[in-house]
Amino acid sequence: MAKFIAVLIVFHFLFTTQFSSCLAACKFRCSATSHKSACLMYCNQCCKKCLCVPSGTYDNNGECPCYNNLKTKQGGPNCP
Repeated sequence: MAKFIAVLIVFHFLFTTQFSSCLAACKFRCSATSHKSACLMYCNQCCKKCLCVPSGTYDNNGECPCYNNLKTKQGGPNCP
């Protein structure tokens, strides 16, 4: 039982750390757009899947290949 609780604590810590870093990275990534709520929603979804967000407010997608490779059904970029 103690191992189970320890594992839960570790997962909680990792999730909370990753989630808060996604929030900060996406807040900066979406800072220059006029569509902030949509940008933040998609950026956070992509960050949770890829565990990274490219630097800057636009482009630099090569820094995070997973982020760059997520596409919409039409083949366009899914991540801002």
